[in-house]
Amino acid sequence: MRAATQAGLAVRETVSGLPRQFWWLWTSTLVNRLGGFVVTFLALYLTVQRGYSPSYAGLVAALFGLGGAGGAVLGGVLADRVGRRRTLLAAQVLTALTTAVLGLVTHPVTIAAVATLLGLVSNGSRPPVQAMVADLVPAKDRVRALSLNYWAVNIGLGTSAALAGFIAAEGYLWLFLGDAFTTLLCAIVVFAKAKETLAAPDPVLPGAGKPAPAGVTLVDVLRDRRFMTLVLLTLLLGSVAQQGNSTLAIDMGAHGLSARQFGLVAAINGLVIVVLQIPLTRALRTRGTGALLGAGSCLLAWGFGLTAFAGSVGFYALTVVVWTLGEIIHAPASMSAAADLAPATARGRYQGMYTLSYSAATFAGPLVGGLTYDRLGSDAVWIGCAAVGTAVGAGYYLLLRRSRTSVAGAESLRTADDAVTTTS
Repeated sequence: MRAATQAGLAVRETVSGLPRQFWWLWTSTLVNRLGGFVVTFLALYLTVQRGYSPSYAGLVAALFGLGGAGGAVLGGVLADRVGRRRTLLAAQVLTALTTAVLGLVTHPVTIAAVATLLGLVSNGSRPPVQAMVADLVPAKDRVRALSLNYWAVNIGLGTSAALAGFIAAEGYLWLFLGDAFTTLLCAIVVFAKAKETLAAPDPVLPGAGKPAPAGVTLVDVLRDRRFMTLVLLTLLLGSVAQQGNSTLAIDMGAHGLSARQFGLVAAINGLVIVVLQIPLTRALRTRGTGALLGAGSCLLAWGFGLTAFAGSVGFYALTVVVWTLGEIIHAPASMSAAADLAPATARGRYQGMYTLSYSAATFAGPLVGGLTYDRLGSDAVWIGCAAVGTAVGAGYYLLLRRSRTSVAGAESLRTADDAVTTTS
């Protein structure tokens, strides 16, 4: 009875008390990721369907990431200047159109150019979404809300990865058209239900963020050394994690495994996150941010390192479980650290720069992974992942070892747990 009561209380504490508009944004994110077929299967599409080399596939994925890097910064600036809602709507409509075009073009130069543009417009939606969540949600619930949004992303990605393998068997064009359709649905949800939040009051609790003067520029963000160190470390770890969207597919294909099998293995990532993210985050909520980021980085890196020994579907699935556990530990701690370091009055720009770390990783990771795979072999890729991720984990720990986690709702969750203990 006590366990059931605590479980029910955990769910209520996780989802309750958030504004209605947040849930419309959450729904929009979920719908978008349910149709997020293209990025996961882009490398497989280019090598299997189009017959290009792993190096070219890595280059295209890298250009997609390069465009995303520009989109992150541009989206952050526009979210602060012209508004969150306008920026988000424009990004989603353009993403839908560009995704459909990418499925129709065949020339290698055109594919590369459209993929770059797709990275630009698709990633331009992330800073306004994160800024809107921060505008809508009180500081004490902000990381919890961002974690729920991340949860929606992975529910969608896990489902889409499983479905995409079957859809690809009927024709890769359907992946692009399906992705474009769901993105357009997101724009409709935002148009109908989302309101502009740029001028909304921002309740800031003590310790939730440092004050910042009006008129903060991107140069000021770049001069924030501690924050930019966090961005750099996140870029390096993100480059390791990107192997799951690029080199992993190539490696599984080289072992004779099908697109359907890759889709099922890739779906494990989202499934494990959906099942374990919230309980594991609650269990680790009292740990220091530096320790969490260090441990999560190492676990993620060693999971990819294990891929050097993989050759069967079962072993590949095991490696995905290991590095996903690292991702679960890393994600909320990383969002917490970024929230603590970001000034409240330049939220769009700081979120844009933080998003840039992931966008740049989608450029660097596939490019380095593809070249390394071609020239040095698959083992070099996976051993390199283990080495880089371990070094990043040490860097996180040194940067943030004195920090405590601010995982969403930690104080309220502890209070709720105490109440359960007392009443039981």
